[in-house]
Amino acid sequence: MKNNVSNDGLPCRDSLANSFPDKNALAVSAKAVIECFQEIPCNPCVGACPRGAISIAEGINGIPSIDHTLCNGCSLCVYQCPGLAIFVVGLDRKDPAKGFVSLPYEFLPVPEKDDIVDVLDREGKVISEGKILKVNKSKATDRTSVVTVEVPSNLLDKARFIKTKRGSK
Repeated sequence: MKNNVSNDGLPCRDSLANSFPDKNALAVSAKAVIECFQEIPCNPCVGACPRGAISIAEGINGIPSIDHTLCNGCSLCVYQCPGLAIFVVGLDRKDPAKGFVSLPYEFLPVPEKDDIVDVLDREGKVISEGKILKVNKSKATDRTSVVTVEVPSNLLDKARFIKTKRGSK
């Protein structure tokens, strides 16, 4: 078993280097990013992708990989990942300084469109404020909402969670 996660629970730098889509792929469309680095028996993401972009080479215990040339950022895999290890990133077509991250969100309160939230990195540190662009939730997605937040495009590879400001004093 490869050790892709450091002792503090964060993914190792080498693991992250291969998970993020390159700028050419992001220029075409939004892309899913898989930060699943532990070899555990799990594969719902593979079946969720209608384009066959996600695969696991070494059986159900392998680490999933994604072909960004096939991914169109539809987010279906985000809802299916029980580990909340998949999210979608994209660029604003009108303003290259802006991008967005669509994240699974299972906390309350669920943010609402146009809310301003803190954008956090993998360590939980605030790296920016972001505006909620949309919130997708339905019975089909059980209790997992997918929240899309606008972030500066230079932070797309760092933004990994949000913290609502509603209800906090």
